[in-house]
Amino acid sequence: MTKQIYNFSEGSSQMSNLLGGKGANLAEMTRMGLPVPHGFTITTEACHEYQLRHNLSAELLQELDQALDSLSTVTGKKFGAAKDPLLVSVRSGAAISMPGMMDTILNIGLNDESVSILARLTGNERFAYDSYRRLLAMFGNVVFGLPETAFDQILTDIKKAKNYDSDLDLTIDDLKEIVSRFKEIYADSDQGEFPQDPKEQLLAAVNAVFDSWNNHRAQIYRQENHISEALGTAVNIQEMVFGNFGQDSGTGVAFTRNPSTGEAGLFGEYLINAQGEDVVAGIRTPQPVSVLQVSMPVLYAQLLDTAKKIEAHYRDMQDMEFTIEQGKMYLLQTRSGKRTPTAAVRIAVDMAQEGLLTKEDAILSVEAESIAKMLHPEFDPEDLKKHQVLASGLPASPGAATGQVYFTSADAKKASDQGIKVVLVRSDTSPEDIEGMIASQAIVTSRGGMTSHAAVVARGMASTGVVGAHDLEVDYDSKTASVKGQMIHEGDWISVDGSSGNLYLGQIKSRDAVIRGELSQLLDWAKQTARMGVYTNADTPKDFQKALDFGADGIGLTRTEHMFFKSERLLQMRRLILAENKIDRQDPLLKLLAMQQGDFYEIYRLAAGKEVTIRLLDPPLHEFLPHDEKEIAAVSQQTGLSVEKLRARIESLKESNPMLGHRGDRLAVTFPDIYEMQVQAIMNAVLRLHDQGIEVTPHIMIPLTNSKAEMGWVRRLVVNKIEETMVKHKLSMAYTVGTMIETPRACVVADEIAEVSDFFSFGTNDLTQLALAFSRDDVASFMPDYLKKGILPADPFQTVDTQGVGQLMKIAIDKGRRTKPNLDIGVCGEVGGDAASIDFFEKIGVSYVSCSPYRVPVARMAAAQAHIRNRVQEIDLV
Repeated sequence: MTKQIYNFSEGSSQMSNLLGGKGANLAEMTRMGLPVPHGFTITTEACHEYQLRHNLSAELLQELDQALDSLSTVTGKKFGAAKDPLLVSVRSGAAISMPGMMDTILNIGLNDESVSILARLTGNERFAYDSYRRLLAMFGNVVFGLPETAFDQILTDIKKAKNYDSDLDLTIDDLKEIVSRFKEIYADSDQGEFPQDPKEQLLAAVNAVFDSWNNHRAQIYRQENHISEALGTAVNIQEMVFGNFGQDSGTGVAFTRNPSTGEAGLFGEYLINAQGEDVVAGIRTPQPVSVLQVSMPVLYAQLLDTAKKIEAHYRDMQDMEFTIEQGKMYLLQTRSGKRTPTAAVRIAVDMAQEGLLTKEDAILSVEAESIAKMLHPEFDPEDLKKHQVLASGLPASPGAATGQVYFTSADAKKASDQGIKVVLVRSDTSPEDIEGMIASQAIVTSRGGMTSHAAVVARGMASTGVVGAHDLEVDYDSKTASVKGQMIHEGDWISVDGSSGNLYLGQIKSRDAVIRGELSQLLDWAKQTARMGVYTNADTPKDFQKALDFGADGIGLTRTEHMFFKSERLLQMRRLILAENKIDRQDPLLKLLAMQQGDFYEIYRLAAGKEVTIRLLDPPLHEFLPHDEKEIAAVSQQTGLSVEKLRARIESLKESNPMLGHRGDRLAVTFPDIYEMQVQAIMNAVLRLHDQGIEVTPHIMIPLTNSKAEMGWVRRLVVNKIEETMVKHKLSMAYTVGTMIETPRACVVADEIAEVSDFFSFGTNDLTQLALAFSRDDVASFMPDYLKKGILPADPFQTVDTQGVGQLMKIAIDKGRRTKPNLDIGVCGEVGGDAASIDFFEKIGVSYVSCSPYRVPVARMAAAQAHIRNRVQEIDLV
C-alpha cells in the first residue's frame, strides 16, 4: 500500500511535489528544530486519487486514524475526546505556492460540549467561544458553501448595535449569541446542522480542501501563473496554537526582506489576540512587526534570529507565518516570498554579495520575464486606482502611455507635429500607417493578434501597444470609437497599459524606468555567464540607442523596408514600383540610395564597432502602394500618372497571397537593381566611415531563400556589388553574406544552402506560419480557444513550437554545421525575446538571439539561465 500520510518529522523540503510546498517546509523546519506545532501531511497523490474516486479511500481513512493517534500521543491530547480535546487546523498546500487560492479551516474538533470544556481547562471562556464562532463561520463557508457575508453581517450587526469598534470588544455573552445565531444560519440552509462529531468535521474539511484545488479562483491563478493543473494539493493537519488567547498572544506574517523594495531586514505585520485570517481579512489594522521589538522584545529577538536561520537555510527571502500563544512563538509556515521584480533583483544581488548565493544562483533566482516590468514606463499605482478599465485587449507591447485619440495616420502625424501627445486608435494597421505609428505614444487596434502588424511594429519601436480590443468599434467617417455605448471622440484623452492590455479614459500619470544599481549588476553577471549573444532588432538610430542602453551586443536584424515609409521616401518607393522599366527606375533608385546610405551611416556610427546585420528588402511590393481611391488620387498627382493607369498598375501587382508571393529574395531575381542599390548604400556608408578612421565589417542578410541555387544567385549579385566597390575605392575589408531561414524547405536543405551562406538567421514568424499553416494576422480569431482548451500549450508566435518548428530549426542547425562547423546561427523572430524559447535555443546550439530593444535584458537573463541549466543537466548526465 502506498504511503499517503507523512508526519512532519518524516518529510523534507525536497518532497514538495508529494507533500506540497507548505507540508514540505513544515517538515524541513521540524528537522531544523524550529518551534513548529506537531502535525502531518496527506499527500498530493491522495488528492489525485480523491479526484478520481470523489471520496476518501478506506486505506487513507485507516492511515488517518493512525496519524491522529500518533498526534494525540505526542501532544498529550486526544482528538474527539471530551476531557482534553485536541483541536487541529486543516490547510491546503500545493507544490507551487498559490497564496489564498485554496481553503483553510481552523479549530476543527470544537463542538457544543468541548467548547465549554476548553473554556474550563484554559480558564478563558472568551477565547473558547471566540474560537468556536470562527470554526462555525469557516466551516460553513468552506464545506457547506454558506455565504461568508451571512456570518459577517451578524458580527457587523452586533458590533453596530453595541457601538463596538472591533471584534476585541465582543463580550463572552456577545460571542455566545454569535455562536447561536451562526448555528441558525446552518439550520436555515439546506445543508443541515453543523456536525458535532469532530471526526465528521475533519473528514468534511479534508474533502473540502481537496475540492478547493478546482475552485474558480485557483483555476484562474494557475492559468495566470502557468501552474500545471496536474499537481494537486496536499492537506496539512496540524495541532492548533492560539493567537486569540489574550493580550499575550497574537498572529502575524513576516518577510525576511522587504517584498516591495528588497531591503534587508524583518518586514511584516501582526495582530494581538487574533487568529491568522484576521491579518489577511483586514478586519483590524495590524501593527508593523517592528513594534514587537518594544512590546515583546524577547519574542522579537527570537523571530529575528529564526528569520536569519530560515533565510540562510533556504538561501532565499522567506515569507513566514507565526503565532504567539501566551508568550510562546510558533511557526506555521515558511515559503519563498512573493516579491516585486525590483525587490527580486535587489535580493538576488544582495544575497550574492553577502555570500548566501553564488552569482549563478542569483541569476537563476530572478524570473527572466519579470525584468520586462522594470524597463517600460508604468502607470503610477495610486493614480491608476482612480480610473476604471474602459476596454481590454492583448498586451502587445509593454509600457504605459497617455495621449489624445486620433484615428488616421495622417491626423496622428499632424497632431504630433503640433506637440500633441497622440494615441493612434485603428481597427487595424498597415505599413502605410507607419508615420502615424511613429508619431504616437501608443497604438491600439480592435483587431489582430500578438504578431499582427500593429503588434510587431509597436514592439520593434518599443511603443506601447494593445491589439485585439474587440469591444472597441472604430468609425472613421465620424472620427469616433465606442465601447459598449461609451463614445470616444477625436482628441479625447486615453491611457494605454501595454503590460495588462487595459485601456482607460483620461490621463494617468506614468513614471520611467532605467537600468541602474542592482539590475545593472545582475545583467553584467548574466552577460559574463551566457553562451548566446543578445542582439536587437533595430531600424533606426533611436531604437538602436535604446537597445545599447539596455546592453545589446549589436544589431541582429535591421529591416530596411521600415526605412521607406516616411512620406518623401514612400513617394520614391512608389515611383520605383510603378516604373515600367529599368530606365524609369533609375531616378527613384538614386534618391533612395542617398536616403538609405545616410541611415546605414548613422547606425554603423552608433554601433562603434559592434556587429550590425542588415536585411535587404523583404515585403511584397504591393504593401507600399495606395489602397483606397483617396490615396490613389493623391499618388496620381504626385507621380503624374493618370488615375486609370495607376489603378491598372496596382491591379497588375496584386497577389492572391502576397506573403507567399513576390517578396524576399524573389524581388532580387526580378528587380536586381533594387538589391544592388541597397548594397551600394551599405558600402557608401562603410566608405564614409572608413575615411573617418572607423572600420566596419558589413553583415548582409538575404531573406527567404529556399535553395542553394537561389541563395547562390542572389549572393553573387550582392558580392559582385561589394567587390566592385572595393576595387573602385582600393579598399580591402571582411564581410559576410548570409540568409534568413524562413521556410521548411530551407531547413531540410540547409546543408546545401550553407555552402553559399556565411550565416543563418531564423525568421521564426514566417517559419511558424508555413509549418503550422497559421496566418499570424488571423490567429486571434481562434488562438484563445486553442490555448484555453489545451490544444496548444502556448501561442507559437510568442513561444517556439519545439515539437514542430523547433525540430525544423534543429534539422537546419545540424545540417548547416555539418557543412560549416562554425556556422553562426541566430534567431530574429518574436520568439528571440521569449525566455522559454531561449531555453530551447540553448539546447539546439543557437549562437545568438535578436529581439526588440526592451526585450534585450529579458533575453540576456534567459540566455544566462538557459546556459546554467543546460550545463547542470550535462553534468547530471555524466
